[in-house]
Amino acid sequence: MTEFLVNLLGERLVNGEKAEVDVHALGSKLSLLGLYFGCSLNGPCKQFNASLCEFYSKFKKSSEHKDKLEIVFISSDQDQKQWQDFLQEMQWPALPFKDRHKKMKLWNKYKVTSIPSLVFIDAATGKVVCRNGLLVVRDDPKGLEFPWGPKPFAEVVAGPLLRNNRQTTDSSALEASYVGVYFSAHWCPPCRTLTRVLVESYRKIETPCVLCCRSEESFTQYFSEMPWLAVPYTDEARRSRLNRLYGIQGIPTLILLDAEGHMITRQGRVEILNDPDCRLFPWHPRPVLELNESNAVQLHEGPCLVLFVDAEEEGELEPAKELIQPIAEKIMAKYKAKEEETPLLFFVAGEDDMSDSLRDYTNLPEAVPLLTILDMSARAKYVKDVEEITPAVVEQFVSDFLAEKLKPEPI
Repeated sequence: MTEFLVNLLGERLVNGEKAEVDVHALGSKLSLLGLYFGCSLNGPCKQFNASLCEFYSKFKKSSEHKDKLEIVFISSDQDQKQWQDFLQEMQWPALPFKDRHKKMKLWNKYKVTSIPSLVFIDAATGKVVCRNGLLVVRDDPKGLEFPWGPKPFAEVVAGPLLRNNRQTTDSSALEASYVGVYFSAHWCPPCRTLTRVLVESYRKIETPCVLCCRSEESFTQYFSEMPWLAVPYTDEARRSRLNRLYGIQGIPTLILLDAEGHMITRQGRVEILNDPDCRLFPWHPRPVLELNESNAVQLHEGPCLVLFVDAEEEGELEPAKELIQPIAEKIMAKYKAKEEETPLLFFVAGEDDMSDSLRDYTNLPEAVPLLTILDMSARAKYVKDVEEITPAVVEQFVSDFLAEKLKPEPI
């Protein structure tokens, strides 16, 4: 376990008293590590930090599992004094201020898209136990449910579900069918846009709806537009457990589950906008995507390989997809076998406004073909500008990136 933690965090952390903390000394009984992503200048982080301090203090004093949990702060502060002042409020250690490379690796590895964020991981393997630690702190202030591991969807959603005519159906009616879990809110404009498309596509899928409305009145108004099921607004505990189960960081989010309740994709929003007729339902992850306005949001979820080619018409991107697909499939299979998320997404891009905007934003050369890896969260790019791009060239480029052998250029 210690070897894994050293590889993940480095050999030394630092505490609020500016003293070094040896990672080896975190404790032999440690089984759960909370990675706390935040920033001293962020209002919600300051507010959450106070709650987390109270939670941590109680857990360390009274829980029978007190030696099994530790938290590490991973800051996005740019000013060292502000970081140090914030750290003094904390009872747990942090990654050193200057270790920005390791911080960005952790942001990417655990797909953090907003702060504050608290991700609980297995201290021996690094596998995610719970993505939404913020809700753990809120809903389980005494830590009685430690270690907050995932439960089956059927268990979490169990109970009555509403139809918009106010009649109820038991959640057991969802068994043995594909299920979409829709996190949405009436006050959110992108949610209302997606809901209109989803209503038109509903004949293809059964979708219980988990709404995050500010009032029961807005829930009732919003739900009246929907033909599917919903968790009752008054059942806040169940809505919170579903948020926690899937680590929801933003809305709208549409998650697709198979007949056994296992997740197929978190990208239901992108899929339904790209495929409103549901021809590709249930939208199993594809190794390579054609870059467009709908799926461009995924460029911000972690490092992405983008192969730019000279293609203006539909179908002209197929040779490019066929070139990188075997490599993408190999990466997906490797990490799926380890029960880890794929560390790299794969795209092909032709010559259109979307590609031009991306090139301009990342300051890429106009050459085609052009092989790149873009890491938006780290504001870094890796460029392979060669006359001929072959499978061997792509495979070596990917291998070198994953082995951290490539030197990044700033975006």
